[in-house]
Amino acid sequence: MSLYSAPPLPRIPLIPQSILKDHNVACIIDTRFRSAARLLQHLWLRDSAIVTGVHVRKSDDGDIVMDLGSMLEADAARSGRNFLTPEIHAFVRHATIMREEGAAIDEHRLFYNALSSTPMSFNVFAPLALDLQLATAVFRSLLPAFVASVENIRFETSPGRREARFLDDGTAFDLAIEVLTPDGESATVFIETKYSESMEGPAARLRDRYDEAARQVRLYSEPDAVILRSLALEQLWREHMLAQLAVDQGVTDRAMFVVIGPRLNRRVQTACRVYKNELIPDDDLDADRVQFQSITLEKVIDTINEAGATDLARALWARYCDFERVFHLAMTEYTLPASSSPTTTAAAEKEAAQVNKPRRQRKAGSISAVGVASSTTRLRRAVTYGQ
Repeated sequence: MSLYSAPPLPRIPLIPQSILKDHNVACIIDTRFRSAARLLQHLWLRDSAIVTGVHVRKSDDGDIVMDLGSMLEADAARSGRNFLTPEIHAFVRHATIMREEGAAIDEHRLFYNALSSTPMSFNVFAPLALDLQLATAVFRSLLPAFVASVENIRFETSPGRREARFLDDGTAFDLAIEVLTPDGESATVFIETKYSESMEGPAARLRDRYDEAARQVRLYSEPDAVILRSLALEQLWREHMLAQLAVDQGVTDRAMFVVIGPRLNRRVQTACRVYKNELIPDDDLDADRVQFQSITLEKVIDTINEAGATDLARALWARYCDFERVFHLAMTEYTLPASSSPTTTAAAEKEAAQVNKPRRQRKAGSISAVGVASSTTRLRRAVTYGQ
């Protein structure tokens, strides 16, 4: 059973600045998606009674002070509250201590930043790494032609950092899923995860080796295309080449490169579509070439739910994909005084969240946040279906 709302939102809600400021998540450089995602993370932290705090980060121009409602306070971060369960936190501690040499894990983002895709990767996939039977059910459903069973899951991994036979740099994958294919071959699914990223860099320094590899791997219609080296695509380009080189160098017999990101993050989804257009069509690829596929985060969570891990799926959905919630919260701006406090806004949000629950008929002429939210839900459905 899908965890999507019916019908799903056609696009990410545009959150009014007054609500972002009320919840201390207004950030001038945020994209539309990141604003909504930051607010959703703040609501999750608040619901979980996790304290947020002020952070100071070093920069070339001096210290940067961050006070955002999506950042955990130091004690909460150190105790692992950025993760859904203590078991995931323990897994993360093990993974960071036993990381590969040269692995670039930003521990501040991992433990303090609720919005980062780094903790999201662990929240989604650490439970699968701890239960390979569940992992097999999930990936066999997601990639039925490629996966028969999952044998192991590795995080922040590369077949060879700083090695000339690869890319001679630090390019790595968020995940490597070691699998057996339906034909009994050993294979690897290399995965890059995205959450609120805007696909605007920072980018790796272009190297001559990248140009050599682009021609060597036989994946691209035009290996020298400028767009492959653009801010939006260059990471996908590097990682896909690295996946192919892992096959060519005998690290794995076969491989697939997969990007996972939210359905409503249009920058991530657009980058994946544009990148796909630069590739030689799958039907024309040699059998030993690494195919590319993008899968939505929502699809992954739905598949976890269908595999029987219902509690995990619902927890992941509530934290990362419940943008219906921020939509209804945004609509409360039109029913609240302009000077509403976060407490008042939270109360209105709770009231608005009841729109999908059975309730008694209201008296004619009564107006409330519930009524407005319910009406806007019907309006959104009409717009979605083109009525």
